[in-house]
Amino acid sequence: MGEPVLDRIDQTKLRESVYAALHAAFTRGAFAPGDVLSLRTLAEQLGTSMTPVREAVRRLVAEGALIDTPSRKLQVPSFDLHRLTDLMRARIALEPMLTELAVEQMTPEAEKALAGILKEVARDGDQPDLEQNHRFHFTLYNQSRSPVILPVVEGLWLQYGPYLKLMIGNAGPAIGRGNDIHAEILEAVRKRDSQEAAAAVTKDIQRSFALIEGDGAKMAASTRED
Repeated sequence: MGEPVLDRIDQTKLRESVYAALHAAFTRGAFAPGDVLSLRTLAEQLGTSMTPVREAVRRLVAEGALIDTPSRKLQVPSFDLHRLTDLMRARIALEPMLTELAVEQMTPEAEKALAGILKEVARDGDQPDLEQNHRFHFTLYNQSRSPVILPVVEGLWLQYGPYLKLMIGNAGPAIGRGNDIHAEILEAVRKRDSQEAAAAVTKDIQRSFALIEGDGAKMAASTRED
């Protein structure tokens, strides 16, 4: 696999732009569990100096996306089935709730946007459907307009992203089948059936975690080899 593609940052809002670009990369699954990151390489990819990258990394360490190891290496947390299960529980507790709120406040524009995302063809490369998957979920969740729950869910996806990256590497094209569940979510949105939409979101989360857990030993081994 090649190096992760990071968004170039807005030089006029340097610190927040660097953090936002790295946050988005983690959320979209640009890094896998166990990956070791270089401040210099990140700065080069982002087109900035190391100082704002260092500040952004400190925030990501505080949020659980990175570990500052005793050897001073920056590392994405290794595969941990207990942590993965905890993330699943948290997502299942909160994302269906956000979905119900979102459906109740859904606008025709947002519904159209969800439909448009489903029509997109997955791009070729190492991360099929990851960006599309994220945009679909958060186009939906943003309709909840929740000032409390939505940021918490964003934090869960920040920690979940590396597992998604690992899942893609092991599951391959099978991950694209998640679009059938997204179609169920969209159909429930169109009917303004908040409970049906929430149930489909739960099904989507359970499916993704099942793909990871089903090959957990292999994933843990590949992470150690890296």
